[in-house]
Amino acid sequence: MIRLANLADIDRLYEIEVQNFGQEEALPRETLLLHIQNIKTSFLVYEEDGCILAYLEGPVVPEQTLVDRNFYEAKDWSQEVGGYISITSLSVAPEAQGKGLGTLLLEAMKQIVLRDYRLGINLTCHDYLIAYYEAQGFQLLGPSSSTYANEEWFDMLWEIGK
Repeated sequence: MIRLANLADIDRLYEIEVQNFGQEEALPRETLLLHIQNIKTSFLVYEEDGCILAYLEGPVVPEQTLVDRNFYEAKDWSQEVGGYISITSLSVAPEAQGKGLGTLLLEAMKQIVLRDYRLGINLTCHDYLIAYYEAQGFQLLGPSSSTYANEEWFDMLWEIGK
């Protein structure tokens, strides 16, 4: 089952975040909590038998590419017309990896884009994930200006009709 996140989910979401990204790249618990509180339409969790196994989240923003403030500020422009959903985390619990949950969540987010008349979805990823996102219909835009966690990132974009 895919649903919107709520405050009661915070401990499990943070656990999955740290398991996947480590302390260096993981969103801080306080930031995830702010995202749950502020992101009204695009913080999704995949739950099975009462246990959260994966989540995908990010605010609606005006920019076509992800900017680092989206990781920290949790400002959501979902009340505005248009804009992009800027993915700041896609995370699958280790015991559920390889089951297609990331793909299911990305497809659900694409449906939100269509439902809410957004322009598309943007994200950054490491080079080893470029092929995964391309297989999900995202286009590689090139190296990102993001300096999140002092890592090298690549901008990816999914737009309606492209």
